[in-house]
Amino acid sequence: MILHDKFGRQITDLRISITDRCNFRCVYCRSADPENYRDHDEILSWPELDRLARIFLSLGIRKVRITGGEPLVREGVEEYIARLHALGVEDLSMTTNGHLLAERCERLIKSGLRRINISLDSLDRAKFEKITRTKSFATVMGGIDAAQNSRLAPAKINAVLVRGINDDEVEAFAGFARERGVIMRFIEFMPLDADRQWNRGLVVPAAEIHGRIHARWPLLQIPHERSETARKYRFADGAPGEIGLIAPVTQPFCGHCSRIRLTADGKLRTCLFSKEDHDLRALLREGASDEDMVTYIRSVVMEKEEGHRINAPDFVPPSRTMVFIGG
Repeated sequence: MILHDKFGRQITDLRISITDRCNFRCVYCRSADPENYRDHDEILSWPELDRLARIFLSLGIRKVRITGGEPLVREGVEEYIARLHALGVEDLSMTTNGHLLAERCERLIKSGLRRINISLDSLDRAKFEKITRTKSFATVMGGIDAAQNSRLAPAKINAVLVRGINDDEVEAFAGFARERGVIMRFIEFMPLDADRQWNRGLVVPAAEIHGRIHARWPLLQIPHERSETARKYRFADGAPGEIGLIAPVTQPFCGHCSRIRLTADGKLRTCLFSKEDHDLRALLREGASDEDMVTYIRSVVMEKEEGHRINAPDFVPPSRTMVFIGG
């Protein structure tokens, strides 16, 4: 049983947010304020997450990425990954801020994790600490090193560029990719910020990023699958590392989207910018059968949006920010 939407797109990728909590207090994120945390009984329990995983895998989901908040702050994440691995997830990954990664890296690998995405706002210690409101720069760098010295290598390092904040670090990030052999991914700033300060002037277009790196170190494009979000490049001089450009604002890739998202409180979202949440938690707790769940999930996915409409004149940002949706 394969999931399709009405536009014929096959849905194979699931992002699962397992917590809305975080050990960073980033200035742009609602997880910075504990008052925004959901009560524990509002978050899906591990047995509920296990059941939903089995259902989604029966519907043809092949790739699962564990997200948060910060997923490593929830006790039991390694055991959950092990259960997903035992269920036969083909591509099992995680997005993390890296703070706890060095100490947990080997346990995650033994549990079945195969890929890691690490969010990194800045390579400048002072700027990083101002953004995250932590003193964790060295710890995060240690987490990146641990990943690079493990079977998770090459790590994907995600940087969301914001004009006037970290857009001066494009070349530094590219140099970091070359020095460390990581996959450096630049993501255009999307209207999912907590304080609703997003505007087009803050977006650093992928074309600009490519032009700046290419002028310094010529790039050669790497073939990619149609449903992949990143356009990938290697360095023409043979240096290690890779560049990925994710351009949802200036070069939308909605036409080949294969992703859906499960929020920590049990809502199914068919797009980052969906105006509606579809409550799976309520169905679970009201005693719905697996067959009922499958029927409902199919009906929701069938109505997946054609695109995110960021560039439409009447676009309105969703009420939920990234922390509640899952990265």
